[in-house]
Amino acid sequence: MRWQIADWLAEDRLPAINAKLEGVYLRQNLYSKYIKRLLDIVVSLTALIVTLPINFVIGIITFFDVGRPIFFSQERIGKDGRPFTIVKFRNMRNTMNENGELLPASQRVTKWGTFVRRTSLDELLNFWSVLKGDMSLIGPRPLVPQYLERYSNRHKMRLAVRPGLECPPRGRLDHVLTWQDQFENDVWYVENISFLTDCKLAINLVRFAFDRKNSAARAGAKRGTFMGYDENAVVINYEQVPQEYIERAFHEFIMEKKVG
Repeated sequence: MRWQIADWLAEDRLPAINAKLEGVYLRQNLYSKYIKRLLDIVVSLTALIVTLPINFVIGIITFFDVGRPIFFSQERIGKDGRPFTIVKFRNMRNTMNENGELLPASQRVTKWGTFVRRTSLDELLNFWSVLKGDMSLIGPRPLVPQYLERYSNRHKMRLAVRPGLECPPRGRLDHVLTWQDQFENDVWYVENISFLTDCKLAINLVRFAFDRKNSAARAGAKRGTFMGYDENAVVINYEQVPQEYIERAFHEFIMEKKVG
């Protein structure tokens, strides 16, 4: 039902939103074309070697925490909208409710999983995706395929570069990073790629990883699902969807049940 609501929001609002938003222009230079990829290879290969013992320990603890399989794979969208698969250690149990449906992520994350998320240890295996060329060290975080058709043309430009381990905020925030903050930060990065930019963001990445507000939100999966935009072109999650769309979805669901 959520996916249907997101489709309606995109159909109703994206044409008008795309008509009034400013465009985004990819910055291309020697660094973005060649040097950035070379640094990705060197750093990711070194990181994989150095963190091998850590990953081994995480794997053992994960096995005793959630059982088999210890790895979780998921399709994400990369540069130019191309899908690829990321692999992480599992940190959630497959606990279901009485209806046989998975409980919300915040209720399935284990204590160990929460710790792994807070400390960003769940990101270590992503160095393999960087080495393969699916990702970069710095860049917009790769998101799930379901979001692809929900982006405005402006925010879709976040796919003009390789996704990264993180694209941290340029400065300190006084609130938890929202979807709007993230997408606007991503398109800023697309327009400002340079060696100096990556160095500054790499420093901010360390700060961001240990920021209590953002790490807590990430660990608890509290930011909600990206659904689309409000009438002012601001990103909204499921909790912010207008009531009329929810009522419409329930009405169609009831009608389908009657027909069935």
